[in-house]
Amino acid sequence: MQYHQLIRHNGIEPLFHAIEMSVIAACNHLPFHLHAEGLRGTGKTTALRAAHALLPPIERIKGCIYNCDPKNPHCPQHKNLTQEEIATIGTEFVPRPFLEISHSAKIASVVGSIDLSKLVNSENSTAALLPGTIPQAHRGIIFVDEINRLADTSPELADILLDVMGTKPGRIQIEEAGLPIVEMPVEVSIWAASNPDEEPGRLADVRRQLSDRFDLTIPVKQPSDVTSVQRILNQTSPDTELFQTFSIPKLDNISFRDDLQQILATIYVQFNLESIRSIQAIETASRLEAAISQRNTAQIDDIIKAILPTLSHRVSMQTIEQILHYLDLIKSHQEIPFSLSAGVIAEHTPKPTIKKFSLSRLQQFLKQLIKLLPKFPSMSALTANTKRNEDPSHHQPQLKTSTKEDIISPPKIATPLSELKEADWLQKPEEK
Repeated sequence: MQYHQLIRHNGIEPLFHAIEMSVIAACNHLPFHLHAEGLRGTGKTTALRAAHALLPPIERIKGCIYNCDPKNPHCPQHKNLTQEEIATIGTEFVPRPFLEISHSAKIASVVGSIDLSKLVNSENSTAALLPGTIPQAHRGIIFVDEINRLADTSPELADILLDVMGTKPGRIQIEEAGLPIVEMPVEVSIWAASNPDEEPGRLADVRRQLSDRFDLTIPVKQPSDVTSVQRILNQTSPDTELFQTFSIPKLDNISFRDDLQQILATIYVQFNLESIRSIQAIETASRLEAAISQRNTAQIDDIIKAILPTLSHRVSMQTIEQILHYLDLIKSHQEIPFSLSAGVIAEHTPKPTIKKFSLSRLQQFLKQLIKLLPKFPSMSALTANTKRNEDPSHHQPQLKTSTKEDIISPPKIATPLSELKEADWLQKPEEK
């Protein structure tokens, strides 16, 4: 089924939105990594694979297996060529790469290895490198299904993804015995899907460092209305006729004001975010939100919309709620339109109240308790009352208090607590 024919029910709509954001970023030479998390059978993988149709073609140096951009060549063969030399070779348009990495993949097939076809060529035997999945996906997308399982069972592949996603663009290093080490930048967006309810669990719990590399983590849920399920069964989408060609706006035309950057810096410091990638993801997502809305300037509402998908896999929901409350305060405090001091954050951000112990509060409590004591019957009376309640023949139980008990006074008459001063409540051992 084609991308525009998929049913955008309320449980999966955020994923479609995130996919289109990542496509716009990739087409603007900015990798934007996306992770879809949800139960099996919710359509995560189907939507991610179908999004291949959104990717426009790329122009590359003719025949370059590394997909070198004619304006910015990066591979060992073309990176030192002049524009005149590149013009002599020529250029060509090819489909934008959309490749997958499976759990059974080997490091050599993912990174690169010796090109055996050239090595065993009887006419012109030569040692050359054959790029793997990642170098071949330059300027495109790599999809990893069930990435939580891959991180658990193939830690060496997870380490490679960490290097690729660590910077933008990432870097790849190809090593083979007898050949010089090849290191080159790679501009690729990583898309992934996982089922957090199955072994080994959520990616953030399996490999937190890898989870942090994703700019967005989108929860995908089942459809919650009958109409959407019927449309899925009939494979009919109400949006098919309304779908138009997906346009790619230029991110360079989207400005992000200094005051908005100050807000992100304040969030990072005041809410103790661990990773600087978190606010970088918020900024990029905000600009992408503005681009999708066909605006030239990001707004605070774009930041608010980007908070949950960029931070849900990085911080607790309580912290997210506090950040959103802080952003709401910025919108409502017109005298401080875009930034709040640390003192204002501390004053207005909801925090759990902790009641501290104080002697005066304890004294008040005991005074009230002393006043109530005469109203309570003795333990013997309560026991008698309980026995009578258990006996069906006693419908009107009566409490009786013994008056024949001998009471021995202490050597020194105790002072009632209500008459003590607060300073006399506590005594040092030597004062007794």
